[in-house]
Amino acid sequence: MSYGFKLVQWNRYKIGYDIALLVLAGAYITAFIQLGPMLWPGDQAVDPEIHDMRAFGSCAFLMLTLILCIGPLARLDPRFLPFLYNRRHFGVMTCGMALVHAYFVIDWYHYHGKIGPLLSLLASNPRYLSFSAFPFEVLGIAALLIMLVMAATSHDLWLAVLKPPVWKAIHMLVYLAYGLLVMHVMLGAVQSEKSPILPTLVLACFVTVATLHILAAWREQETDAGKAPDAGWLDVGPAEGVPDGAAVIVAPAQGERIAVFRNGDRLSALSNVCEHQNGPLGEGRIIDGCITCPWHGYQYRAEDGCSPPPFQEKVSTFRLRLAQGRVQVDPHPLPPGTFVEPLMVGAP
Repeated sequence: MSYGFKLVQWNRYKIGYDIALLVLAGAYITAFIQLGPMLWPGDQAVDPEIHDMRAFGSCAFLMLTLILCIGPLARLDPRFLPFLYNRRHFGVMTCGMALVHAYFVIDWYHYHGKIGPLLSLLASNPRYLSFSAFPFEVLGIAALLIMLVMAATSHDLWLAVLKPPVWKAIHMLVYLAYGLLVMHVMLGAVQSEKSPILPTLVLACFVTVATLHILAAWREQETDAGKAPDAGWLDVGPAEGVPDGAAVIVAPAQGERIAVFRNGDRLSALSNVCEHQNGPLGEGRIIDGCITCPWHGYQYRAEDGCSPPPFQEKVSTFRLRLAQGRVQVDPHPLPPGTFVEPLMVGAP
């Protein structure tokens, strides 16, 4: 749960996750720097700072690509869900890589001039009306600023202050940051390349992210296809169609989706939206008797949508009934924390 579920606290999995990220990033940067002279044999490319600059920049780009792939992959295959638990750590580390890249760029190209390095960076290319010669540095700065805001607000303190809808809206800017980075690379490093390898890799990353999100959206449409045409009770299906310890997600004509969970011979319905980060409760499981969000382990009791004490999160609950052997849910949400007697059905 919020702080009791093991994946939220520091534990062996979480420590291992962070160590793996550091080791893999370090290995990539080391390999890139070592192989750089062979990949870019030009006079300028053999400079060590150029290799450092490209190593950290490409590492940040690849890390952000992987971050954007985790969400749709988890929706397409639950086996990817563990990668979601500490995705914020991944994002903060990516921001750190981007900062180091920016430092090397400013230090190499703009630090030793007569004007300030940041002013030099912004004034070095004023061709804003040109497409091919557009100052790609500005795109990189904009993307970095977005990443800095996201990293600075990644702690749960800011989530509580800003509230989940606002916090999530801010962090959805990651897609804008990624688009800016793609243009930053294509208008910058790619234009100076004679080999098609780099532009091919960048486009492959972009296409991969877009394709996974499109596939995940199609999967979501399958759920939305069963939306109720009116305000009447919404058909969930036969009771045996709800897997024990998990949920079936249904979508009313209006409002948020509803997650119908089975716990043995009892069915309960709650809002599909977790109070923590608007995560999909219906994609989680019942652990230790509580519905557990797959994103960060926040937990809720199935009967009343309340987190177990001392935690105070609450989600809306819904009434269930059996009609001609099929489970139906009233799409009108009850106030968060309202107790609803579970619907008793045969054991699975």
